[in-house]
Amino acid sequence: ELPGLSEADDAQIFGVVERVVLALNAVNEAHNESAYETDEREQLCDFIDQSLTEHGIDIVALAARHGLGRYQITDKWRKW
Repeated sequence: ELPGLSEADDAQIFGVVERVVLALNAVNEAHNESAYETDEREQLCDFIDQSLTEHGIDIVALAARHGLGRYQITDKWRKW
């Protein structure tokens, strides 16, 4: 879903983030809430951030428009 996101609106971008986070939640739930170590959780968040950035999304601006810090864009859905 990443190609073309640079032309997407915030709702579309957050929709992609939500789907990724919910998929990661499902993996974590399937492993008794222990699929990811603390450092892996940070790496997953960094991967999401880097992937969006590589596809033309200004994460800082996106987050700021919604009253969030850069590393809070997954928090609404993240359970890991």
